Amino acid sequence: MSWPDLFIYGLVISLGAAVGSFLNVVIYRLPAGLSLLRPPSRCPQCQTQLKPYDNVPVLGWLWLQGKCRYCQNAISSRYPVVEVATASMFLGIFLLFGYQLRTLGYWLFASVLISLALIDFDLMVLPNPLTKLGVISGLAFQSVLGWHLAGLAGLIQGLIFSFLSAIAGIWLIELISISATIIFKKQAMGGGDGKLMAMIGAWLGWKYMLLSLFLGCFAGSIVGLGGQLIGKISRFQKIPFGPFLVIGALVSMMAGQQIWVAYQQGIVIFYDWLGIGLN
Repeated sequence: MSWPDLFIYGLVISLGAAVGSFLNVVIYRLPAGLSLLRPPSRCPQCQTQLKPYDNVPVLGWLWLQGKCRYCQNAISSRYPVVEVATASMFLGIFLLFGYQLRTLGYWLFASVLISLALIDFDLMVLPNPLTKLGVISGLAFQSVLGWHLAGLAGLIQGLIFSFLSAIAGIWLIELISISATIIFKKQAMGGGDGKLMAMIGAWLGWKYMLLSLFLGCFAGSIVGLGGQLIGKISRFQKIPFGPFLVIGALVSMMAGQQIWVAYQQGIVIFYDWLGIGLN
């Protein structure tokens, strides 16, 4: 690995950590209806404004040993965890897609997904401003990608594809929600889940949207059943579905093509085993 490569990777990691620091602000302030820009970052306990050197992603928290410089109250370890996770996601996307338009788009997509997952985990709500941003940016991303590949015709095709996939995402979640409500005789899913699925559809298309849903349901089932077995989750306890959809979407974004190819190969092998040929 050359020194220029290491320098570029360092820049990507630094950018991701800085974005992660901003996401911490979004996660805390957006649901509370607070400005994302003012006032500047401050200790949530004593409200003292932080110095720039205290606010350096990850390193500031380590330097302060997880405590406020002024009141010595503990600073949640989730702040550096979000920064490290975002930096890792940025680097992973860059390593997979390199110097492409997809890299910039997927950095934005991943940032919105991380924010939505943690807000839903904390408050069981998916804020409309973020899901709307996700849908609109997904439509724009597919349009620009289409323009880059095939000019005006590609732009129109990309926009239509993204729009129809977003609509399919809303309808699919609504169908699941209505069916589950009838079966369990109570509201099974929140309205934000459909908007999140629309966002995933707008960015990834209907095929990887379905994969995201499958992976999200699988992850949710594992956590739900595991939580019940160890006594951490009761049978009818409500748990947020958004974080699991986000996991599915991130996996689909990073490895969806490989998973889809493996699935198709598995179908062929299965039919061959049954003695049924596929043309």
